Amino acid sequence: MITRRHVLQSLAATTAAATFLPGFAQGKRRNLKLGFDNFSIRAFGWKAPQLLDYAATQKVDVVLFSDLDVYENHSDAYLKDVRKKAADLGIEVQVGTGSICPSAKSFNPKYGTAEEHLALLIRVAKTIGTGVARCYQGTADDRKLPGGLPARWKDTIKVCKAVRSQAIDAGVKIAIENHAGDMQAWQLANLIEECGKDFVGATLDSGNATWTLEDPMRNLEILGPYAVTTGIRDSMVWETPEGANAGWTAMGEGQVDWQKYFDRFAQLCPGVAVLLEIISGAIRPYPFKQEEFWKDYGDIRAKEFLGFTTMAKAGKPIAPFRPPADKERKLAEQEFQKAELERSLKYCREVLGLGLKT
Repeated sequence: MITRRHVLQSLAATTAAATFLPGFAQGKRRNLKLGFDNFSIRAFGWKAPQLLDYAATQKVDVVLFSDLDVYENHSDAYLKDVRKKAADLGIEVQVGTGSICPSAKSFNPKYGTAEEHLALLIRVAKTIGTGVARCYQGTADDRKLPGGLPARWKDTIKVCKAVRSQAIDAGVKIAIENHAGDMQAWQLANLIEECGKDFVGATLDSGNATWTLEDPMRNLEILGPYAVTTGIRDSMVWETPEGANAGWTAMGEGQVDWQKYFDRFAQLCPGVAVLLEIISGAIRPYPFKQEEFWKDYGDIRAKEFLGFTTMAKAGKPIAPFRPPADKERKLAEQEFQKAELERSLKYCREVLGLGLKT
């Protein structure tokens, strides 16, 4: 005779066995799109069609083309072909570019003035069929320029406001990233507010948070409400005699509590895709115990810095990427980047329950 107790015991045994099956999704399912930024596999130098073919093999929901060089050209006809290919494969495309700040060290005049560059990005976004136009202000190097970050903010805001009507008419939101140590989350939030939230939002980058001496969870709390898209990767921070080092890792191999992170992410960023930008092996020193360091980082807030130092106390050293001596460097980079991305996608699906495709 089958009793309730027998049923419960059977269910428990089945669940316990399934947990250890290869590929079993241990994490709860989250209704969040999953994809990647093409910078994750930059060593291949693939153009948009090749990237879409690869994205299809990985069964992702979204791919972010984060640079304008990924296209053979920017004609409407070519961009519409890319759009059709993506639609046929069932993949959403988001677009992006680099610095839009004319006074930033990383600004490239290749596409004209900063206003012309941003206007081109908006046109590409509209033609591709996305409302996301990812870009950034600059890098940590801008802290050392005359006027520091405040001068860069002023120029960035001016450029964004100059294309406001174009962005709104195109149904495109400019998504500025907290990029390579240029801004902490609160600074980017202030910049967005001054530009106007109706057409400017954030590219929330969890890895870049540690490069501005910030805890990724704190970064999420501040930028989450502004997020339009993302650049997600794990981080490891550890103490050194001079201060601390910050390094990036594949998902699940750093210090971020991703279950907690995406529980909160789902609340703060409904409908925002999780785009992996895996840049494993990049390590940066932060000698904050030296007085000279603070000449360029005097804007860092105590609360953010405390989160960073807490990570440092709990972290452990990781090695930077170095290609094997017996392998050609480009090939080694390609293999490394592809393996890091695919391992991260697997972790996001099976442990975190991300992605709409099975």
